[in-house]
Amino acid sequence: MTINEITHAIIAVAIKIHRRYGPGLLESAYQACMRRELELQGIPFEYEMPLPLEYEGMKIDCAYRLDLLVCGQVVVELKSIAKIQPIHEAQLLTYLRLGEWQVGLLINFNVPVLKEGIKRIVLNWDETM
Repeated sequence: MTINEITHAIIAVAIKIHRRYGPGLLESAYQACMRRELELQGIPFEYEMPLPLEYEGMKIDCAYRLDLLVCGQVVVELKSIAKIQPIHEAQLLTYLRLGEWQVGLLINFNVPVLKEGIKRIVLNWDETM
């Protein structure tokens, strides 16, 4: 799958869940639903994946945990908050830099229409991906 196909599949899964439950659940509930639906659709992913940080030769294990890494290529950060803030975008951008991934999705389920809660962040786009 290309990165665009992966992101479309992730967004379709999120929309399915949001249509069923709408806003208001805890982030952990949406995360569990996302994991289950990705499993049902046969889309490979890792969840709560540790992302170590290295500084001046010192490795800090488990400095961060990714909500989801889909197909080894797309980082997904899930939220259930009033509004996505710049700090949330910065967090996802940091994950992309540290893991050397190109694309991430920030998905906030706490919105009336899910497309208003989705932000795609791209770092060093390579169209061959």
